[in-house]
Amino acid sequence: MAMAAIVEYRVIDSVAEVSMNRPPVNAINHQLAREVVDAYNRARHDESVHAVILTSALPTVFSAGLDLKLAIELDGRALRRFVEVFYYEMHEALYRMGKPVIAAVNGHARAAGVTWAVSCDMIIAAQEAEMGYPEIDRGLLPAMHLVHLSRQAGRHRAAQLLFTGDIVSAAEMYRLNVVNEVVPRSEVLPRARTLARRLAKKSPLIMKLLRDSFMHANDLDYRHAMESVVETTCLAKDSEDSREALRAFVEKRVPMFKGR
Repeated sequence: MAMAAIVEYRVIDSVAEVSMNRPPVNAINHQLAREVVDAYNRARHDESVHAVILTSALPTVFSAGLDLKLAIELDGRALRRFVEVFYYEMHEALYRMGKPVIAAVNGHARAAGVTWAVSCDMIIAAQEAEMGYPEIDRGLLPAMHLVHLSRQAGRHRAAQLLFTGDIVSAAEMYRLNVVNEVVPRSEVLPRARTLARRLAKKSPLIMKLLRDSFMHANDLDYRHAMESVVETTCLAKDSEDSREALRAFVEKRVPMFKGR
């Protein structure tokens, strides 16, 4: 029996809207990762689509990140298979999209949920939203953010956010150059639609050439760095401390680390 779809896809005024809908918090599992990537590829190959929006159908949450049940179950090898879709296939789809992609972050985003957003070209975030990288407290590594965050926020501020796991406001993420605009929650999707439709009216040929050139110019060693960090992330997942951190978080207790 086929699973019900948890990603909604629709095209309005040449803009594809990809909306995640896995209550209660859009926790990322195999199905959600697969459906978002498939939606990206669908938009990429649809000549009637000239811009893309990624958002959440949930009223106050964008994505809480990796499904912790899945994280507990996965060993390093299984995690590597998951990230082949969530990181490699997603970034390949976006790298070759040829169309601008906007994240409409209507609510809280954590860890891999932030990855969804920062993988897009632009981010419109709700004033009420909070974002952060709590992987350090879950026994995981914030793979993509180790690569991108220092380039946007600077080395020292990135280190503080990644090493502490602090959660900060959308306004702070704007100040750190991570998001483009911060607006009231009710205005996030309308603002993203206005921007997307403005971009969709431009020449699709010139936009593709411009975006492809932009991706090439800014890729540099990004993919190589991502592969290295993801490999380390998968190795860390097999450690005792990683398993203990995840169990302690689920059981709401203080973890007992052994340094191995």
